[in-house]
Amino acid sequence: MKNMGNMMKQMQKMQKEMTKAQEQLKEETVEATAGGGMVTVIASGEKKILDIKINEEVVDPDDIEMLQDLVLAATNEALVKVDELVNEKMGKFTKGMNIPGMF
Repeated sequence: MKNMGNMMKQMQKMQKEMTKAQEQLKEETVEATAGGGMVTVIASGEKKILDIKINEEVVDPDDIEMLQDLVLAATNEALVKVDELVNEKMGKFTKGMNIPGMF
């Protein structure tokens, strides 16, 4: 019984640490660019796109497809970076557990 009590305390501590890490992720941002910095996307640790910056030099009314591709590429790269950030921050809680669907 004593071991069970210790295990419960450890689980509660881990849960508090996970909650704190999740809260910290809300404050973190990542930035990704495409086209040599012509398009920049900033995303939060919650996978929300916070800002998109487009250099006016890349805006060509005759080539909208290129601009769309740059925005898409920068957005996808930002989301990859968020996944990496989440794995870095939250992965320590699930190492060795092999729980499907967890980070």
